[in-house]
Amino acid sequence: MKNPFGGMGDLSKMMQAAREMQDKVENLQKSLDAITVTGEAGAGLVRATATAKGDLTALDIDPSIFVASEKQVVEDLILAAIKDTQRRAQDRAKQETERLAGDMGLPPGMKLPF
Repeated sequence: MKNPFGGMGDLSKMMQAAREMQDKVENLQKSLDAITVTGEAGAGLVRATATAKGDLTALDIDPSIFVASEKQVVEDLILAAIKDTQRRAQDRAKQETERLAGDMGLPPGMKLPF
């Protein structure tokens, strides 16, 4: 007679693997807060820094662009730098997620649960 609980060992292994995956994903989320990226506009006249999660942490503006008649240009450069930073943050988060998925032996392109 087969053991009706024979598959429980496999279930236990799956649950342990799921907990390990969850821990790794949580660690990745924390590391994305520590990774910073910098985007720029106007050949570096405006630079924005953000975490890999996309949270803006700094904005550096070269004072030479502060001319009242160029207000619209300055605003456009600030927006462009922020958008560049956000794009870089998304790219970095994607790289880190793909690295984690590869480390866990998941097939390329598989989305992690976040």
